[in-house]
Amino acid sequence: MSLEIKTTAIQQRRQTFANVARRLGADRPASRYEESMYDLQPEVNFHYRPTWAPEYELFDKSRTAITMEDWYAPRDPRQLYYGAYTIARSRMMEATEKNFAFVEKRQLLAAIAPAWAEIVRLYLLPLRHYEWGANMNNSQITAIGYGAAITQATQFITMDRLGIAQIISRVGLVMDGNAGDSLAAAKRAWMDDPVWQGVRRMVEDSLVLTDWFELLVAQNLSMDGMLYPLVYGRFDAGGQAHGAQGLSMLTEFMVDWQDDNAKWVDAVIKRVAAENDANRQLLSGWYAAWATRAQEALRPLADHVLGCDGVTALAEIRQALDARARKIGLLV
Repeated sequence: MSLEIKTTAIQQRRQTFANVARRLGADRPASRYEESMYDLQPEVNFHYRPTWAPEYELFDKSRTAITMEDWYAPRDPRQLYYGAYTIARSRMMEATEKNFAFVEKRQLLAAIAPAWAEIVRLYLLPLRHYEWGANMNNSQITAIGYGAAITQATQFITMDRLGIAQIISRVGLVMDGNAGDSLAAAKRAWMDDPVWQGVRRMVEDSLVLTDWFELLVAQNLSMDGMLYPLVYGRFDAGGQAHGAQGLSMLTEFMVDWQDDNAKWVDAVIKRVAAENDANRQLLSGWYAAWATRAQEALRPLADHVLGCDGVTALAEIRQALDARARKIGLLV
């Protein structure tokens, strides 16, 4: 008895799902990102209007003043879908865990000058509450935004901001030997310290914005665009003269994350601004208003940490942010 083994090539009848094929053509293989994003937004078969906002459908384009012919046009240049996102963040967190282990083993935070350590407790640890506000804002965009190209990315950001808040909390626990006293003090600073009240009010006002795309611009471009370079750039650089090199290792996740997230923010706003002049005017106004507010809100904190260099640092950061806004098509 002889056994003959043969191989058979089976030709696919189509390369992708019908909803993607309608956009890209049946003969073009789609990426995992495209298959996970295109046309996932519910558009029909709504059985009721939301009782908390009966003037809108459950998913309603009119919840923002921005208009788009195709809400799937502002795509993610990173092409993140759930699988790619979790793998990318897992790698970033592995590096962060190694940094924490190294810093704790070598007790590097103990090398920070005591006076600067107090400044770190004031400028860094209360940011866990800022990050919680950013988590809430991106969750709101995900909930009422339109088009999965945007809302799936903001859902990822929602979880990123929660993770960043946890990293900041861990820094506080390392600084106080896991007692938790530094986190309680950080909450008191967020609630009562004068240097934080402008930022706190800005965050609380952003929580009640009704236009979800204004919220996207306010949080992810204007507020983050001013705060991240200040805290993780200028403040961190100032700490190098006070033995704070170990702290730089613990906050490297935030630096890498902001660089990555800015790619998506810039691509989305650039595409939306290019859609029509009305969009460009709206986006430019929102950006200018919230960037100016962030600059003013951060001034007491910058003055406290950097002294007479605080105003200059904020002005330079705003200049760089304005250049970024011009590059993506906003009128500055």
